[in-house]
Amino acid sequence: MKKQKGKKSNVFVTMGASNHTVNQRQIHDYYATEPKAAKLLLSVESFSPNIWECACGAGHLSKVFKKAGYKVKSTDLINRGYGKSGIDFLKTITKWNGSIITNPPFTHGQEFVEKALELIPVGNKVAMFCRILFLESQGRYDLFTKQPPKCIYVSSARLLCAKNGDFKSLEESGGSAQGYAWYVWEKGFTGETRIKWLNHKIDLNHGLKRAA
Repeated sequence: MKKQKGKKSNVFVTMGASNHTVNQRQIHDYYATEPKAAKLLLSVESFSPNIWECACGAGHLSKVFKKAGYKVKSTDLINRGYGKSGIDFLKTITKWNGSIITNPPFTHGQEFVEKALELIPVGNKVAMFCRILFLESQGRYDLFTKQPPKCIYVSSARLLCAKNGDFKSLEESGGSAQGYAWYVWEKGFTGETRIKWLNHKIDLNHGLKRAA
């Protein structure tokens, strides 16, 4: 039987499983989030005046939050030319009187959520941009049942996360094979998680001004 030729990425697009093999993944899991994702989040949620973007990369999300009127603290473990580098969020012990919003490294997603909820006061929010597959696994069952998100916003259309921030190459290769969502926690919330959809026909200018 003759093997079909084609790009490896096509296999992953068809499977919808992952954009990259283990060997292809960026060593520090740096996959920049397109700014549109932050605009969509702000169209449906409001946050504390102070936001900490704790895995800021090159600032794709931080810049949107700043433009919307929030005071943004931007840090990352690695220096990518934006914010303050050398900050290991998972080792942070100082409390944060604000909201925490980021696209966490995939391999440490749950740890980022748990640390963020530990650092903020009751009533404040944590928002994490993660794959739909983040809902799976026995290991995260306790997280979602004992500290349930208040709302999960599923993106109806694919949003892009570019390896090393290279959106041009990603778009040329056909875009993302992943489905993403914003997972929003409000510390102290004990109700049932709502699931909503965004990124359909929506006015991205709506809600971009921070509420007083």
